[in-house]
Amino acid sequence: MTTRVAAIDCGTNSIRLLVADLPEASAGPQAPLTDVTRRMEIVRLGQGVDRTGRLAPEAIERTRVALASYAADIEKLGAQRVRMCATSASRDAANADDFTEMVRSTLGVAPEVVSGDEEARLSFTGAVRGLPADAVEPFLVVDIGGGSTEFVVGDRAAGVRSAISVDIGCVRMTERHLSDDPPTAAQIAAAQADIAAVVDRALAAVPGREAATLVGLAGSVTTVVAIAQGLREYDPERIHHARVSYEAVARVTTDLLGQTSAQRLAIPVMHPGRADVIGAGALVLRVIMERAGMPSVVASEHDILDGIAWSLQ
Repeated sequence: MTTRVAAIDCGTNSIRLLVADLPEASAGPQAPLTDVTRRMEIVRLGQGVDRTGRLAPEAIERTRVALASYAADIEKLGAQRVRMCATSASRDAANADDFTEMVRSTLGVAPEVVSGDEEARLSFTGAVRGLPADAVEPFLVVDIGGGSTEFVVGDRAAGVRSAISVDIGCVRMTERHLSDDPPTAAQIAAAQADIAAVVDRALAAVPGREAATLVGLAGSVTTVVAIAQGLREYDPERIHHARVSYEAVARVTTDLLGQTSAQRLAIPVMHPGRADVIGAGALVLRVIMERAGMPSVVASEHDILDGIAWSLQ
């Protein structure tokens, strides 16, 4: 008998909901979950956290509004188990208790402010289940978020071998370095140097350069892949497990960093809440591919959200 669960991932930039039916345990480790609904709202919970160390009241309120709508869906769809994980912004904030109380009163359960290590392991589980059988192991899974990026190395049989979470992400790098619109060459160079130093440390820690396949997760990656494919609308089925070359990623990154937010907003696949930070997200992906020596990246629409759902099995 299947089990209906609800998973919520609250990151620095977005909050997402997955209600899904998990397969019976007897179905085997590669049996897929069945989506009932997926939703995403850009709430920018991490607005200003890198500078102030606190969650802004207006950011908490934006998150509450989205979460109230999710809670209504969860009740209507009859999910039996619910788990909400909050990531980078909530780890960094001095007023995290205000956020926790808001979630408890809105959703009925407290958020789990997961460690970077747990975040990485959930991302790996969500990404690797369902990868094509011909995907060469070991995998380097990178989850580029708003405030942090997770690096995980592992394979299907053994699971996670090593993982690390580091403080580079599309919102954090935009706020720290890319203040002009479009950013100046000096700002881009500073961001690239900052990212490269952190990426080198992460790749040495996991170790990522020993991996055979790079799998990229989250909105920065899927948006870059959608642009590289020339899609006229965002199509998850065409993006999921698409393989894109380093050259294509580098070209898209250069284009995005040379555009204003208004110009990026006009790109057909661009989510309105991502236009101002996608340049930094693309830069993080490009630098990871450069420093890891990866000729291509496989995009996955399945990530930490799916990992949270699987953890309720």
